Amino acid sequence: MRIDKFLKNSRLIKRRSIAKEACEQERIFINEKVAKPGSEVKVGDIIFIQFGNSSIKAKVLILSDHTNKELATSMYEIIE
Repeated sequence: MRIDKFLKNSRLIKRRSIAKEACEQERIFINEKVAKPGSEVKVGDIIFIQFGNSSIKAKVLILSDHTNKELATSMYEIIE
């Protein structure tokens, strides 16, 4: 699954266009490598997202094309 789509489906980032912009500004990393909007994400990957002064580190648990609000948080686990 593409990283921009995963971030939107998991609700880590609200919109896919914002996820795409974050990738283009090199604020998203997959396994410590800069992610492009089309970078593939797999179960077990570690995603690091940098927002201004804060950051989030999450481990991918499930890939799902369609999720509801309740299931979105089960797609990842926050680390640290």
